[in-house]
Amino acid sequence: MQNVEFKAELRDLDLARVLCRRVRATLAETLHQTDTYFRLADGRLKRRETAGHPTEYIYYHRDNAARARVSRFNIYSLEQARAHFGSLELPTWVVVRKVREVWMHSGVRIHLDQVEGLGTFMELEALVTPTSPVELCHQTVQLIRQAFGPVMGELVSLSYSDMLAADAEQAEERGRAL
Repeated sequence: MQNVEFKAELRDLDLARVLCRRVRATLAETLHQTDTYFRLADGRLKRRETAGHPTEYIYYHRDNAARARVSRFNIYSLEQARAHFGSLELPTWVVVRKVREVWMHSGVRIHLDQVEGLGTFMELEALVTPTSPVELCHQTVQLIRQAFGPVMGELVSLSYSDMLAADAEQAEERGRAL
């Protein structure tokens, strides 16, 4: 599977909600998620635990770029993940905790994320399908992105896991310098 993703800092969560309503997006649900990332030689693997939902293992490849980009992913159950990645516990790299509001508009998931230790972000995800090819997904994401210009801060190229890992590494380096 693949989708087109875009991520930016979110300057004003309340205004973002107003803009969601203004473009007639619908609030699908609010999720409390814990993503545990594992070290792999290639790609990324996270265990996603969401209150009230089954645990998923998501394996993906995506460029780190501050623009809309294609992400290729597979979603596995625990049994499927063990069959694919082995039955031994993989080494944990980093844990991301967030509250995610999922809004839907024109087939695009608008995520308003409050990420523990990082701040607030907006993420757009358009699933690529036979009736919604990559180019159409890019166009739809761009249109929604324009509507949210007033609340977007800096564009984000990294995953939340990369940002948290970099923060932890910098804190460790500061600790060694003291």
